[in-house]
Amino acid sequence: MQEILTDSIIDCLKLLPFLYLSYLAVEYAEHRMSEKTKIMIYRAGKAGPVIGALIGVIPQCGFAAAAAGLFAGGMLSPGTLLAVFLSTSDEMLPIMLSEGIAFSVILKILLVKVIVAMAAGLALDLVAEKVLGRRNELPDHPHMCEHDHCGCGEHGIWQSAFAHTVQTAGFLFLISLAIGAAMELFDVAGFSHTIAGMHGVTELVAGLVGMIPNCAASVLITQLFLEGILGSGALFSGLLCGAGTGLLVLYRENSSRRMNLAITAALYISGTVSGMIIGMLGIL
Repeated sequence: MQEILTDSIIDCLKLLPFLYLSYLAVEYAEHRMSEKTKIMIYRAGKAGPVIGALIGVIPQCGFAAAAAGLFAGGMLSPGTLLAVFLSTSDEMLPIMLSEGIAFSVILKILLVKVIVAMAAGLALDLVAEKVLGRRNELPDHPHMCEHDHCGCGEHGIWQSAFAHTVQTAGFLFLISLAIGAAMELFDVAGFSHTIAGMHGVTELVAGLVGMIPNCAASVLITQLFLEGILGSGALFSGLLCGAGTGLLVLYRENSSRRMNLAITAALYISGTVSGMIIGMLGIL
C-alpha cells in the first residue's frame, strides 16, 4: 500500500505544471479573450490532430490531462483531443530505453502511434463537422469557474487557475489511489497473463487495461510485451488506448457526458482495431 500511495503522489506532482498552464490558458480565454478570437483559435484549421499527435507522443502523461482541460474550455477540437490521447505513451518510452530495446524498434512504435493518432483525430473532426455542421460559434462548453465555484472574478486568473489545479490534483490523487489499490486487489497483472494466449481477445482486453487512468497501466502493458507474454497487436491496443489521467480530467471538467462517451468510444475502437490490424501485419 505504501508503494501505491507513493506512486499516486508522484504521478499527481508530475501533472501539476501541465494542469496549471492549461487552466491558466482556459481562464485567460474565458475572461480576457473575445468570442471572435476564441472561434479563430478553435477553428485554426485541420492541423489540430496532427499537432496533437506530435505533442502527445512526448513521454509525459501530463499533456493528455492538459489537453482534456483545454478541450473542456472549448479551445481544442474533439479530434485534436483524441489524437493526443492515442499518441500518449506514458511510461513506455523510459521502460524500453532502460531495457536496452533497439532505438529503431522504439521509433517504429512511436511513429505508428503518431500515424494512427493523426488519422483517427482527423476522421473524428470530419465526422463532428458533418454532424454539427459548419457553425460560426464554439461548442457549448460551460465556464470552468461556474463548475468549480472558484470566484475568479474576485481573485484574478492566476489565483483561479491555481485553485482549479489544486482541486483537480486532489481529485486525481484520490482516484489514482483507489485505482492502484483495485489493480493490486484484483490482480490485474495476473489476469493479463491469463488472457495473453487468447487470440482476438487479447487486443480487446489490452485496450481496456490501457484505458485504466493510471500510469501503472502503460507500465504493465509494456512489461508484458517485453516478457513475450503479449504480442505486438496487444501492445499497440494497450498503448493507444492509454490516455493516462486524461480521461479523468475530461469527465471531471467537461459537462457534456454524451461527448465524453463519444470520445471514449472513439479512443477504444480506434485503439483496439488498429492494434488488431498491426498484429496481423506483424509490424514488430
